[in-house]
Amino acid sequence: MEPIENKTCLELTFPATESEASEGIAKLSVGLAERGLPPHKASDVKIALAEAINNVVEHAYNGIAAAKVQVTCRLDRDLLDILISDTGRPLPGYRLPDGTPAPIGTDLQDLPEGGFGWFLIHRLTSDIRYERRGGCNRLSLRFDFEPNG
Repeated sequence: MEPIENKTCLELTFPATESEASEGIAKLSVGLAERGLPPHKASDVKIALAEAINNVVEHAYNGIAAAKVQVTCRLDRDLLDILISDTGRPLPGYRLPDGTPAPIGTDLQDLPEGGFGWFLIHRLTSDIRYERRGGCNRLSLRFDFEPNG
């Protein structure tokens, strides 16, 4: 798992397993920090990345062998764009979950699967988009920030 790197771009492809995903998220976090991701945005980015990549591993590739996840990050002065691509199953209905959390007081057994992760991703990003193109899922996450904030 060697990243493709330059000053503003970081690309990483890794097998879609829990351990490789965890290692990939850590490498991406370090690489983004080295390229100037503002420290006050680092934890938001890491949480959103972890939620999105873990969704790919757990849901898109559930039961599919030899699967890969590709993550491409482009860091600009005041924004970060991340594209997560995979060839697993599409999101239900070919659209993003709305990220609405379960109502307070919901019994544990009645909580929706995955609702909290999508809620976090929606809250932490400035923009989120999904498309299925040519058998590939493409999840785009954008983070806006002040360059010196």
